[in-house]
Order: sequence, then C-alpha cells, then structure tokens
Amino acid sequence: MADATGAGRDAFPALFPPGERKVIVPAFTRIRIQAAIARTDPTHPNRTVVHLVWAGADRGGTYTDGRLTDLSFTRTPAQNGATAWMPLPLS
Repeated sequence: MADATGAGRDAFPALFPPGERKVIVPAFTRIRIQAAIARTDPTHPNRTVVHLVWAGADRGGTYTDGRLTDLSFTRTPAQNGATAWMPLPLS
C-alpha cells in the first residue's frame, strides 16, 4: 500500500528513505491484492522475493487488474530469537 499510494511510507525507511524520493507516487486507490507468492532467492539464502498481483484505480479513475509488483526482504535475527523479515530498498 505504501508503494502504490504513498501513504504510510514513513513506516518503511529502508524502502523509502526520509527526504528522498526515488519513486513517483502514482496515488492508486481501491487497491486489492489478487495473488501473492514468496520464494527464497536461490543466490541469497537469507533473501525472499514476494510477487504481488494487485488491482487498483489510477488517478484518472481507471480500475485495472493484474498489476505486478516484486518486493524483496532479508532475514535478520530479532530480539526474542525469532526471525524478522526486513524490506530491502526498491531497485
């Protein structure tokens, strides 16, 4: 949602560094996830790529299905011994 709408980006400083604008916010509305799958990156065992298929309305109001987004995460140890997945910057 933060990538597609721009709202809530401050919760993900690794993806959206404060004061830095790498991506133009397309400002989609009526977003819904249609499908998602996560797979381990075979070249980096502590990384996962999440493939999302989503739908949303653009600024002109055109609602389009089948939009694609790939997000990458890395595994890091959490304080309680569990594993935390941290988002990697968008490329």
